[in-house]
Amino acid sequence: MTKVSVKDGNIDKALKNFKVKVARSGIPSEIKKRKFYKKPGIVKREEKEKNTKNSRKKSKRRD
Repeated sequence: MTKVSVKDGNIDKALKNFKVKVARSGIPSEIKKRKFYKKPGIVKREEKEKNTKNSRKKSKRRD
């Protein structure tokens, strides 16, 4: 569990730190990923498409 201490009654800064810690832990992206079930074949296909797009971007940067 993520904990943040409040110093000098500054709740806004503590809330900001909490949001940053939660985002770094990967909880929001994990929730989005698990919201709906995807078949393993679809997951593989999307991963393959994502990798080809990334490789194209990298090759364009090199040129």
